Amino acid sequence: MIQRRDFLKTAAAASALALPNIARGQGAKLLRFVPQANLSSLDAVAGTQYVVRNAAFLIWDTLYGVDSQLTPKPQMCEGHTVDAALKTWTFKLRPGLKFHDGEKVTSKDVVASLNRWMVRDTMGQIIKTRLDALEALDDLTFRFRLNQPFAKMLFALGKNNAPVAFIMPERIANTDPFKLISEYVGSGPMRFRQDQWVPGAEAVFERFADYSVRPEPGDWLAGGKKMYFDRIEWKIMPDAATAGAALQSGEVDWWETPIADLVPLLKKNKNISVDIADPFGNIGALRMNHLQPPFNDVRARKALLMGLDQQDYMQAVVGDNPDLWKRLPSYFTPGTPFYTEEGGEILKGPRNYDGAKKLLAEAGLLGAKVTLVVATDVGITKAQGDVTADLLKRIGFEVDFVATDWGTVGARRAKKDPPSQGGWNIFHTWHAGADCVNPAPYTALDAGGDKAWFGWPKSDEVQADILKWYAAPDAAAEKAAMAAINKASFENVTYAPTGFFLLYQAWRNSLSGVVKAPFPVFWGVQKS
Repeated sequence: MIQRRDFLKTAAAASALALPNIARGQGAKLLRFVPQANLSSLDAVAGTQYVVRNAAFLIWDTLYGVDSQLTPKPQMCEGHTVDAALKTWTFKLRPGLKFHDGEKVTSKDVVASLNRWMVRDTMGQIIKTRLDALEALDDLTFRFRLNQPFAKMLFALGKNNAPVAFIMPERIANTDPFKLISEYVGSGPMRFRQDQWVPGAEAVFERFADYSVRPEPGDWLAGGKKMYFDRIEWKIMPDAATAGAALQSGEVDWWETPIADLVPLLKKNKNISVDIADPFGNIGALRMNHLQPPFNDVRARKALLMGLDQQDYMQAVVGDNPDLWKRLPSYFTPGTPFYTEEGGEILKGPRNYDGAKKLLAEAGLLGAKVTLVVATDVGITKAQGDVTADLLKRIGFEVDFVATDWGTVGARRAKKDPPSQGGWNIFHTWHAGADCVNPAPYTALDAGGDKAWFGWPKSDEVQADILKWYAAPDAAAEKAAMAAINKASFENVTYAPTGFFLLYQAWRNSLSGVVKAPFPVFWGVQKS
């Protein structure tokens, strides 16, 4: 029998010989890029899919932007002032900023954009609860007036995880935050060619000639976003063998997430570079619906953790190389200053299937049906979904495996209805390690019930510990708060971490300037 990995390698190698090299001769101003998944929308405020956020970074800009040290730096803003109480934050825009439709960027656009963002984002919601007023003082100046201090304002405005505080024209920002925008006008380095968008096949971006590049060197989302490409084409290729072959033949220039099975073949190609995409890595996630049976019962959630073997998940996602993954009895990114395993004992030691079955029996949930919604067009989610289907059967659940695409998962996971009415019980995703270093950017850790991220976990203890972290006066207090958050999150089983892993990216050697980051950084990249 032909093994899966051998088949993929053979298919990719054969296809590479057969495909025409249509990229040759196209010039240095065109970049062809294979993203991690289909681009189903472009609203990184109303949704949190990484592929949507990555595209949005090309179109929209932010007031501040984090650099590779996760330090927020001025981006659209010229600067700010803040009072000693950290309650009154006044910001000034850089003069001369324009939207793609030629209109000037003003503080009215900023206020409308931030009002929409605050409804959807975890940090934005905290700001909103402390907000007396967000007001435009003149065309370039706006101000937050808070009734409580908020020390992490700059990070909130510049963080890289969605919902991102993108600045849109006021007319677009006035869109209901729970509905997708339909017009894609920003002030970022690239314009979106909506007329050339073929969902499921291709998305096209063209350089915005009037983009105002900052003078500092580019560093992640901070500094000068200098674009060397007149046109960037996103080629949607859910089949790994096809994407691998296209990269080898030169049909595409850059593949965001090559699967581990094909990496050895790609490394043998002298025309291709392969490297770890992001040093902060990723945390795999099994997300349960806390509103619907059976996972509205914490005993069902804990039974799942008792049987969950992170090695099974990680080897399914990245293969057998132990350098690419590690067990993670934590919700936080390993190797970071405040990493903690407090409360994570349930994920340590041998797996206890019998104990899980006993717990389910006590809860009257043995044999309960679980609707597992799996995006099979994304390798990471497909691999995790297959492992989970086996786990659920082992501990006594009936599995309804719904194979679909990532765009459909993105839409379905927002539904709070029972699975029989289009809802769900489990879906898989992953979180960039840069988003999990502390609670500030960590949308998935929020346990605020109806206002929390998909799955809508609720724990007053988790929420209280998160607020203690925000109020921490020093590093020691922050560390103690994060240990408490981790422990309370495991007691609540906010979600199930499936392990920590590193991913590769691969690109043609004709490209230079490709950097390691939690998202593809297109500015600064050149093509010879």
